[in-house]
Amino acid sequence: MNKKRKRSVSSVPIPSFTDIQHAYQKISPHIHHTPVLSSQKVNDRAGGAIFFKCENFQKAGAFKYRGATHAVTELCSSGTPQGVATHSSGNHAQAVALAASVRNIPAHIVMPGNAPRVKVNAVREYGADITFCEATQDAREKTLEEVIQQTGALFIHPYDNPHIITGQGTAALELLQEQPDLDMMLVPIGGGGLISGCAIATSALSPGTKMIGVEPKVANDACLSFNTGTLHPVQSTDTVADGLRTSLSELTFSCIQQHVNEILTVNEQEIINAMRFIWERMKIIIEPSSAVPVAAAFNRIDTEQKKVGIIISGGNMDLDHLPWNDNTNGTG
Repeated sequence: MNKKRKRSVSSVPIPSFTDIQHAYQKISPHIHHTPVLSSQKVNDRAGGAIFFKCENFQKAGAFKYRGATHAVTELCSSGTPQGVATHSSGNHAQAVALAASVRNIPAHIVMPGNAPRVKVNAVREYGADITFCEATQDAREKTLEEVIQQTGALFIHPYDNPHIITGQGTAALELLQEQPDLDMMLVPIGGGGLISGCAIATSALSPGTKMIGVEPKVANDACLSFNTGTLHPVQSTDTVADGLRTSLSELTFSCIQQHVNEILTVNEQEIINAMRFIWERMKIIIEPSSAVPVAAAFNRIDTEQKKVGIIISGGNMDLDHLPWNDNTNGTG
């Protein structure tokens, strides 16, 4: 896999499948074992058998609760911290807020000003303190530093954290327990925590399964990084897929280089169309980030007669601003 490309070297060792197994033992009693669903209409359109791992039914509405639960559990193993802090556009924020709330730990969340209101409201409902910032990675990090200095809270990074990565990888572990002979697995890419964990698990459990990452064309930093062997920061956050507006880290980039076969991009209209198709035909709520790999299955990949797993990353939607009704979203 991509052996001729320049390898990124992270200062943190890449987690192992054994680490994912240990994470699963710790978090399994506290998370939902989400269903794997399929649809004949989806299969007809894709030309293959599509199996959706529905993390939109996870606690806090997204896969992020797996990693947050694991990270908070690890922090608490050495004593109760005086607080946890993170930056997130929404799903990681909700997950950390809920995981902290369950353990009666204060949570301090930095969110960009363009974060969906439904996710902001959920973070507040879980009892976290929110600080808003500009919608750039630099603004997130600087604001978070200020919050940590003021509160003494411990930082739980949204993806550049081995405990987060191994927690997220349990989604693929569960999927492959039910569907062990997939030809390929499609996973959305933002910061890379989900695909890193899923790729590590898949490499161990089903090495014949092709691991494919998918991201928006207008936020194609992972694709550029993968193809050049050099880590590229995200240049645009102007995508309807609000959960995929962040850049890879050295750690997630290293995981991707080692365990991912290919990274593809899809445009904004393809994302919106795929999202609407799933809503209408499967009657389940998925958010735009979840629709990104679905769009690839419909438009970018030959899935004819293939068994394909797709991680539906979340379902936290602002129902007052659906993308097919919202003129503020681009069409790429």
